[in-house]
Amino acid sequence: MTHELRVQAVSQVTDRKPQPPKMPQRLEALWATDVFTLSKMQASLPKEVFKSIKNTIQTGGKIDVSVAGAVAAAMKDWATSKGALYYAHVFYPMTNATAEKHDGFISVQGDGTVITEFTGKVLVQGEPDGSSFPNGGLRSTFEARGYTAWDVTSPAYVMETDNGVTLCIPTVFISWTGVALDKKTPLLRSNAAMNKAATRVLKLLGHTDVAPVNSSCGAEQEYFLVDAHFAHSRPDLLLAGRTLFGKPPAKGQQFDDHYFGAIPDRVQVFMQDVEEKMYKLGIPAKTRHNEVAPGQFEIAPFFEAANVASDHQQLTMTILKSTAKKHGFACLLHEKPFAGINGSGKHVNWSVGNATQGNLLDPGDTPHANMQFLLFCGAVIRGLHKYGPLLRAVVATASNDHRLGANEAPPAIISMYLGTQLEQVFNQISQGQPTSSAHAGVMELGVDTLPIFPKDPGDRNRTSPFAFTGNRFEFRAVGSGQSVSGPLVAMNTILADSLTWIGDALENEMAKGTELNAAVHTVLKEVMDKHGAVVFGGNGYCEEWHKMAVEERGLPNLRTTADALPVLKADYIEELFERVGVLTPVELESRFDVYAEQYILAIEVEAKLVVSIAKTMIYPAAMRYLSELSTAIANAKAIGIEMGKESAEKVAALIQPMLDNVSKLSEAMTKHDFAAPEEHMQYSAQIIRPLMDKVREYADALESEVADDFWPLPTYQEMLFVK
Repeated sequence: MTHELRVQAVSQVTDRKPQPPKMPQRLEALWATDVFTLSKMQASLPKEVFKSIKNTIQTGGKIDVSVAGAVAAAMKDWATSKGALYYAHVFYPMTNATAEKHDGFISVQGDGTVITEFTGKVLVQGEPDGSSFPNGGLRSTFEARGYTAWDVTSPAYVMETDNGVTLCIPTVFISWTGVALDKKTPLLRSNAAMNKAATRVLKLLGHTDVAPVNSSCGAEQEYFLVDAHFAHSRPDLLLAGRTLFGKPPAKGQQFDDHYFGAIPDRVQVFMQDVEEKMYKLGIPAKTRHNEVAPGQFEIAPFFEAANVASDHQQLTMTILKSTAKKHGFACLLHEKPFAGINGSGKHVNWSVGNATQGNLLDPGDTPHANMQFLLFCGAVIRGLHKYGPLLRAVVATASNDHRLGANEAPPAIISMYLGTQLEQVFNQISQGQPTSSAHAGVMELGVDTLPIFPKDPGDRNRTSPFAFTGNRFEFRAVGSGQSVSGPLVAMNTILADSLTWIGDALENEMAKGTELNAAVHTVLKEVMDKHGAVVFGGNGYCEEWHKMAVEERGLPNLRTTADALPVLKADYIEELFERVGVLTPVELESRFDVYAEQYILAIEVEAKLVVSIAKTMIYPAAMRYLSELSTAIANAKAIGIEMGKESAEKVAALIQPMLDNVSKLSEAMTKHDFAAPEEHMQYSAQIIRPLMDKVREYADALESEVADDFWPLPTYQEMLFVK
């Protein structure tokens, strides 16, 4: 029966009629049509109201609540003209997901009639039931009140579905006591702290006109597409997001023929649909391509202000999943949905800058003489060395543990790659004075018809978790299904701390009468002397680096989430967040509790699935095959033919140890008397996960022995290659 379902699934996929691609509309006709942009505000708001709102958005000024009524009326008129009957305060709880509560514009009058109404008070503040969101001990279960508050810096938009249109308003989410229950509030705080510290340093460098400094983000999103018919037949994919069983196909990614290959027609139609939705929402999707593994793809946007980019990234994940369903796919955002082939990450490209000084991480043509760049890059070096374990902790999840450290993703050791040119400059600083920078050079290809073009002064290093890539840093360890807010909060916070230290150090030097240039060089030399150990330009995968990093440079190797998450409870991390003003000790501890619980629960769900699938699907299929094989052997023997005994014995020899390990896993899952979350996480990592792997080892071996028409689960070959 189960094999028949597999055959039907393959038939439905291969017989599927291709969906005709829509004629793409002009980008100008699509762009931000579903966003309540500044230009739409200007056309619909009184001049003074618009001026006030624009000032808040562009300069970070305090919002004037008195203008909210006019904004709400204009926003409602715009949204209802597009068919919206409901509005939603959209917020981002500590789940990596998006939450929203829908309310109607309806207002019942005394005479029984209704009108559409949306007041300034409702725009500014909402009150969803907050009792069932993760809070990490910030509140008791019976304390349900939570507030959403309008974030004017991230534009409102309408979300169109087949079932209607909803006005969506990005908000923060806080408790009745005022503590942050979400991911947006700390991000806004971290950006404000970084702006304050950066502005101070820029003024010390002699700038008098300094616009607000903002962090920017461009997140490359990797994902898998599997036909929904296969996904629906895999309980592990449905509930855990990854395959807990499955032997590797004969062909995987070893030919490197999928990477940047021609995009399959069906996938390209899906991508175009995704991009059209994104353009209408003002999300600047720029790049799409096949990724390394079969069935894996990537989409990447232009840079945006970090807060808006974070909101847009959440929307991107939502759009990918919902659009995939329309096209008969399941979109998998798990970091490692298939064993043995490339996993998925979300490379977060991060920089800082403003309207007056530009990109503060742009080295220019002569980085050795660019004091501004050297100070800001030096601040990142110091921050990464002092707080590298924090960056490891903010990407620590049960799913990302499958990816980090493998030869496809950066290692769990947090180091920085600067490139040949910048590494030479900072080495010169540590030895005295920077005197030169390597030139970029040109690329000559030896063919007259091909152009000569400039090449970068340094290569890229894909084995580095934190790499400089020309005018920004690329944090490559972020997981595919994660919110980018956590990593952005960490990067902004450590930069704010380091810039504050640099500001203090510069003022102290100049108070001694030291000239500015000399003071900068003194400060940068101290940075390199104390923190240069984090800079590494070699192969981050090799064992020699792992040994050198830990034993000689003192860089922690936090291999699992169970090792990394307790960093959030360390005194120096608590002091960092409190000093910079991003998270209180209570808020930080709550995040540890929430993420630890999510880690434990994720492994618990997987373990339950391993037991269930092994006992109710794989074991019965193997026994039916063994029974048929035994009957065939007996029938052959009856006519004097001795054959098949070894095959039967091999199957039997795999079934029993699989069941034995299922029993061990089931027994291990009954333990609940843990003294602390740290102990429970280590138990999950060191006991539960290895037992799950042991069950899989025997089950996957059975898949290689059991006849295909008995096997109950869609195979890797089918899921990855049948499109």
